[in-house]
Amino acid sequence: MLIAGIVAFCLLLLVAAFVFPRLSRGPEDGAKGVLGLGGRGASKAPGRLGHWLAKPFRSSSKAVGKSGSKGREGRSKLPF
Repeated sequence: MLIAGIVAFCLLLLVAAFVFPRLSRGPEDGAKGVLGLGGRGASKAPGRLGHWLAKPFRSSSKAVGKSGSKGREGRSKLPF
């Protein structure tokens, strides 16, 4: 369920970054903050378990960042 939510948010952010490039930075930063908070909480687990539990939050945060940047990049390549 979490994966589907992240994918849906990335698609929404991609479209928002394409249509409103400057306004898409706020939601992107907010999502990265929430995912960072989850990753920090998960990394408190002892030993390697903390590393393993925090990894999905790191990769999701990278996906959100790439989605926003690709939307803004696509918009900047338009001829008008």
